[in-house]
Amino acid sequence: MNFRADIHENLFASLNQYVFQTRNAISASAAAVLVIHNDIIVNEWYGDCHENTENSRKVDERSQFNVGSIRKTYLGLAVSLALYEGRMKSIDDPVTDYLDDLDEAVVSGTTIRHLLTHTHGLSSPSMRLFPAGTGWTYNNAGVDLLIRIVQKVFDRPLADVMEEKILTPYGLSETGWRKEKSEHLVWVNETYAGAQGDEANLFVSTRDLGLWGYLHLTKGCLQGKQILHRSIFEKTVNIMTPAALDENLPRNGFFWWVQDRPRDTSELGRELPKGSFQSLGIFWECRAGYS
Repeated sequence: MNFRADIHENLFASLNQYVFQTRNAISASAAAVLVIHNDIIVNEWYGDCHENTENSRKVDERSQFNVGSIRKTYLGLAVSLALYEGRMKSIDDPVTDYLDDLDEAVVSGTTIRHLLTHTHGLSSPSMRLFPAGTGWTYNNAGVDLLIRIVQKVFDRPLADVMEEKILTPYGLSETGWRKEKSEHLVWVNETYAGAQGDEANLFVSTRDLGLWGYLHLTKGCLQGKQILHRSIFEKTVNIMTPAALDENLPRNGFFWWVQDRPRDTSELGRELPKGSFQSLGIFWECRAGYS
């Protein structure tokens, strides 16, 4: 991807300064900003270090951050790919069609759609907060079930599916599940059992994360080349939330927050135009949209 250094300092100086000030306000060790427009990186900025320690490595284009809950959108694309390849029939399939070790009395009526849009109503596979499709709650109960389903329909771990089917074809070489600290990882006293995609240890560089959002905006087309079918990406950022859900509750695609109109409980705010979408993690935000 090309880089336009000539407009970097003037047009985006206020944005970079705002992020820098936010970094100071929350006492983060570092910050980074990347903006892509029409297949060109028009702004790329890095500030400070991997850790708040003396002689810590400077953050740069090779630094990889734990993206937290943004990992859900990678899982969402794996689900979309499974649907495209016929490994799943429909997002309205009951979860019990794919997992036969669940408590039927608890998960009855819960579908793939509910898991993808945080409307499943489960606090765990053995406890329900509300009937599926009647409310919205943000937790990892649905995520954990979907990871298991993806692993089952592909007959291999989520990380392997993503590497072969998506990351390698699109050149996302600085994206992956990591279990051990290394020079390029921004590591925050973390401990993980493995790197198969079933834990919250997805690390991504700033450029790869920017490209991840951009690929959803272009429906998988990069530098004029359509690598995966556009419908695989398109489906994930269209609203899939049950239509009858309370109007004040957020609307989601395949985990992405999607803007149709401002809603009181949505983290998208009131200024983003219709069709915009974003994903938030404990350390990061990935946003794409239209002006």
